[in-house]
Amino acid sequence: MRQLTGLKASAIVRSVDNMNSPYPERNPRSVFRWLSTGMVLACLAATTVTAGADSATLPRSDRGRLVSAQQVSTLPTKQDAAAALDAAGFDASTVRFGTDAYRLVYRTVDPEGRPTTASGLLVLPRSREHQLRTVSFAHGTVSYRYDAPSSMDKVGFVSSPAITYASAGFAAVAPDYLGLGAGPGFHPWMDVPSETTASLDMLRAARAFVPRTGRALGHDVLATGFSQGASAAMGLAQSLQAGDDRWFRLEAVAPVSGAYDFRNAETPALLNGSLDPKASVLYAAYFLVAWNRLHHLYDSPAEVFQAPYDGTVEALFDGSHTGRQLFAGTPNTINALLTPRGFDMLRHPAGRLAAALQVADSTCAWTPRVPVRLYAASADEQAANANTDRCEAALQSHGVSAAVVNLGTPEFEGSRHLGSNVAGTAAIVRWFSRLR
Repeated sequence: MRQLTGLKASAIVRSVDNMNSPYPERNPRSVFRWLSTGMVLACLAATTVTAGADSATLPRSDRGRLVSAQQVSTLPTKQDAAAALDAAGFDASTVRFGTDAYRLVYRTVDPEGRPTTASGLLVLPRSREHQLRTVSFAHGTVSYRYDAPSSMDKVGFVSSPAITYASAGFAAVAPDYLGLGAGPGFHPWMDVPSETTASLDMLRAARAFVPRTGRALGHDVLATGFSQGASAAMGLAQSLQAGDDRWFRLEAVAPVSGAYDFRNAETPALLNGSLDPKASVLYAAYFLVAWNRLHHLYDSPAEVFQAPYDGTVEALFDGSHTGRQLFAGTPNTINALLTPRGFDMLRHPAGRLAAALQVADSTCAWTPRVPVRLYAASADEQAANANTDRCEAALQSHGVSAAVVNLGTPEFEGSRHLGSNVAGTAAIVRWFSRLR
């Protein structure tokens, strides 16, 4: 993204919410927070909840139907909410209310359109407002199912954005996606269609639940998300604008540090060494394993992964392995991970992979009729800045001039990528509040 410098002045909105606190340069536990083992995790059993139907499709009326709801935490006062966010490293200056958080399990569909269930986190402000505006926040990459938003037993990196929006007065809806939290099966990482359906159906489940608290969700939805969730937020935004739900309507879109063009921006950066080496290994491995489950890219792991990782890497991404285990079980360089065929598959996608990438990389190829801001940090070490350049250009080709918000070089535990989530959340909650 030209390091987010030299952009047209009309397309740049500079944020003053950057974080400048010093953090460790390299820490295996915190190179990326999606590998977090330092957060306190909810000790939940892996729950498999079936949709209660054997049919090949789920009736439209059942999409988003609430299966269960459980309160998972409460921050009774605004002081409690502010203290929790501050302890998690997030900006607490926008806190106005205490919050109540709930885990929702709801009916949705898998990537093949078959009935399944998913879970997510709903956080409500302890305000007197009856009708609440809704923020849908799509989280960044996690591989361990209990790192999903609804599985956290205290405010941490993944749940802090939802707490931030709710404490500012919004109803915050944070889907876990498929295969994470209480959802059964494997997580289809970076599969925008299933991220979109899971996000939309989570909104429906939240709308069904909120009246039990004496409130209601209004029509407007503000869509945001970080990293993996940036593409998910754009997918949800397209779905809402297209009228895929009769109640909800899109009000604004604000994704942060997305991999919007995996084929032409993110993958080349992973392979050419311009991103963090360990992050590149983990993202490449996750991508090949998850997309092979979806699109059958190879018959044997040995075709794309070098020994000894060909015998272990698929199991690492089964949802039951922690970030520490992933870190220890993978090599430090992508050259030690991939075979020549693995490299060739990523450098020159063809067949099923090319077709799937065309879908994943189209999240910016539309014409939003609402305000759009793209947030990113300079010199992001995990999401190549070229992704945001390409998203901005795609929107411009559709007649949309999206503001690019330069978050500078915020850091969280030594990572500018993670820092962009912290700084972006602070900037976005203020922007969303002004849109009222």
